[in-house]
This record gives sequence, structure tokens and C-alpha cells, in this order.
Amino acid sequence: MNIGYCLTGSFCTFDKAIEVVKALVKSGHNVTPVMSENAYGIDTRFGKAKTFQNTLIEITGNSIIHTIDQAEPIGPKNMFDVLCIAPCTGNTLAKLAAGITDTAVTMAAKSHLRNSKPVVIGVSTNDALGSAAKNIGALLNYKNYYFVPYGMDNYKAKPRSMVCDFSSVEDTINKAVNGEEILKKIY
Repeated sequence: MNIGYCLTGSFCTFDKAIEVVKALVKSGHNVTPVMSENAYGIDTRFGKAKTFQNTLIEITGNSIIHTIDQAEPIGPKNMFDVLCIAPCTGNTLAKLAAGITDTAVTMAAKSHLRNSKPVVIGVSTNDALGSAAKNIGALLNYKNYYFVPYGMDNYKAKPRSMVCDFSSVEDTINKAVNGEEILKKIY
């Protein structure tokens, strides 16, 4: 498959996302990385932006789509069989639910959806059981959105936080291209 793999600013999960990208490539898929502008350009305590960029390019052999104008042709050119956003932050969830396209990732989703193809969401947000809950609920009801199984990652220290099971991303993608939702208890 041709897969667009998007990363948004949940920097603490980038290492897990990179492992997923490696597994997808190893399975024979052509993966094109897409990064929000923040994910693409911000250095954090979890690593340097340039290091993540270089790693993704090295693994996939493809350039990173990281601007709105680069993402816009995704739909018209029918570039991907599936688009995966993992990690997907609360900010991106809100924008997707409201139809806001002001980042490379939200434009990629909008452009991809014009072809009625699946968008896989891997939630990673500290407010999933807070202000982001309504956006998760909205997207669960939208056509062509599929969710990677997710659960609380630290109920004592972060009682509203949830993160997807990154080990289930590939299975979710495989089901989504057939119009099926993955059913799996992760915790």
C-alpha cells in the first residue's frame, strides 16, 4: 500500500511512531511521512527536529511533506491508500472535527478524504478525557475515520490522558482499508 504517515506534536511518542514506520516499511509498504509544522520544526527534550526528520527520510526513502502547499495535492493526485495520523494530538483532533485545515497534517487529511479513503487516528493527548473528548466523539461518528485502540496511559498522574496502542497501528490500517474497525482491548 501507499501510506501517508502523519506525526503531530506529541513529541514523547515519536520514538514509538518511528518504530511503526519501520514496521510498515518492513512489511513492504511505501510510506511517505507527513509532519505538522510544529512536529517538523521544534526541538524538545525528546529529541532534535532534524534528527527525527533525517530518521524518517532514511527509513522511508521519501521526503517529508511538512507544509500546506505540499499536502494539498494528496487527494487530487490520489497519493495514498490510507492516511495515518499517529500520534494525533488534542489540537489536531479538534481541527479535524471542526474541518480546520491550517497545518500540513490537517490539509493532508482533508485532501485525502476527498477520495473517500480511510484516515486512521492514533490518539495521544493529555486531555482525551477532558476537552478533547467531544472531538474524539465527533470523529468516531464521521465516515472514513478509524481509531487505533487507545486507553489511559497514566491514570494517577494524568487522569485525563490517553494514548493509542502503537503496536496496533498496522492492524488498524489493514482493517481500515477494508472498511473495518479494529476491535481490541488494550488495557
